[in-house]
Amino acid sequence: MLLGLGMSLLFAATGLVGGMSTVFTTVWSFVSRAPYFNAPRFLSSRAWRLVYAAGLVLGAAAWMVSMGAPEHTGVPLWQLAAGGFIAGFGARMSNGCTAGHGICGMASLQAPSIASVAIFLATAMVTARLVKACL
Repeated sequence: MLLGLGMSLLFAATGLVGGMSTVFTTVWSFVSRAPYFNAPRFLSSRAWRLVYAAGLVLGAAAWMVSMGAPEHTGVPLWQLAAGGFIAGFGARMSNGCTAGHGICGMASLQAPSIASVAIFLATAMVTARLVKACL
């Protein structure tokens, strides 16, 4: 809920979409010389996106300090890493992550975002069925 509120405030105040995959890509422009990360659309917006990313990290740290030790999952590290890679690959293929498409894109009725979220959900449902069948 807080993520949606923060992204909504950013969009309402500035008209900018605060999707996490673009924030991540933009932060890479500080350390990578690869042409993709140094595209003008990333370089021109990296200052506010760095502040946005720092706010996410500091907000999570404040939450952890105020709520105690973080919860731990029983999922093996390799599965978490594989899931992160697959999600990151999908975010690049769809030109945005679930947060950007699902919260900002759908709220502004952008057809590509609506299609992306439908694909995200359909893929998640099929994957859940396959995993359940295999266990």
